[in-house]
Amino acid sequence: MKFTTRGRYSVQIMVDLSQHMSEGPVSLKSIAERHDLSERYLEQLITELRKADLVRSVRGAQGGYILQREPDQIAVGEILRSVAASIAPVDCEHQTETLSCSCDPDEQCLTRDLWIRVRDSVNELVDSIYLSDLI
Repeated sequence: MKFTTRGRYSVQIMVDLSQHMSEGPVSLKSIAERHDLSERYLEQLITELRKADLVRSVRGAQGGYILQREPDQIAVGEILRSVAASIAPVDCEHQTETLSCSCDPDEQCLTRDLWIRVRDSVNELVDSIYLSDLI
């Protein structure tokens, strides 16, 4: 299973904000410079993190971004899901509420239970790791 750069960079933004939270609001420019990432790309991600109520923007000359909650209250899974539609292990054509599947909808998918277990295990893992664990 491979996470997208959107997910990886979003976690990186949140870890950076956690590490520098005592300094006040953190600019995207400083995050981009520290991690050698595109500031434009981070702008797109921070917008989604704001919509998910994970970060808050602070305006002004000393403005930037801060965490909306303490690092021990923000799970990695919450961050990943804020920028990705799903953390499912397979991409499929036929969407269902429990799992996407590309099998013929009129036939039973023999591997469906496997992918459900993998998805649930990954979700359980990322939901058990908090920003405070990473810093």
